[in-house]
Amino acid sequence: IEYVSTESFTNDLINAIREDKMTQFRNRYRSVDLLLVDDIQFLAGKERTQEEFFHTFNALYENHKQIILSSDRPPKLLTKLEDRLRNRFEWGLQTDVQPPDLETRIAILRKKAAAERLTAPADVLEFIATRIQTNIRELEGALIRVTAFASINRQDVDLELAEIVLKDLIPEGGEPEVTTSLIIAQTARYFGYTIDDLCSPNRNRALVNARQIGMYLCRELTNDSLPDIGKMFNRDHTTVMHADRRIRKDLPERRQTFAQVTELTTLIKNQAKQA
Repeated sequence: IEYVSTESFTNDLINAIREDKMTQFRNRYRSVDLLLVDDIQFLAGKERTQEEFFHTFNALYENHKQIILSSDRPPKLLTKLEDRLRNRFEWGLQTDVQPPDLETRIAILRKKAAAERLTAPADVLEFIATRIQTNIRELEGALIRVTAFASINRQDVDLELAEIVLKDLIPEGGEPEVTTSLIIAQTARYFGYTIDDLCSPNRNRALVNARQIGMYLCRELTNDSLPDIGKMFNRDHTTVMHADRRIRKDLPERRQTFAQVTELTTLIKNQAKQA
């Protein structure tokens, strides 16, 4: 069984071409019994990757292996993909996956808490799961915010604390749509930089911190992929991954980082509501 995101498949292909290891690459992806590929819509615009995936798909299909693909739209709407790929995607069973129900969201939070070794009682998990219904990243991010605040202030995680911490993150009246462009603009303004500064090669320490917080919030508050976020900052996806890990690590340890992320989230959400 091989589970991979489309961006990882693309990166593996690029590395295989660069290192002259195409045979190993093809053996890896064409010898499995089940191939699961996430966000297949991101093949759009990647001609070489589409070509390779076409042959990978054919090899698995001809050997009666299973292929599971996920996308943010049905195959017939993947208009930026080659027709031969889109046609093959329509061969199989199509299922519309709806947002997770309350019980599933609670289960996701329990799994996240166990994986990150976070302590949160059942009523707190239910509160978070009730208030955030669609964005799984934001769901998990809310849990991290609550436990980070408790750690910094040496408090127990309880419902009252969760309500205080998440008051601005998940306000009453629905969740406003937040875009990467909005986050970049608000992050630049908050830290006293221009958008060009934030997206420049400049490695000034304070600017790097602002840039990493912006990248973290793009991961938490939007459904954009790592490559798409990186492109907005003129970086690659690995830089976004590093920024996300660094801010997640700092949240429960650095009071200033927690305050900056919290204040900036409030500004972004308020601006989104006015848009």
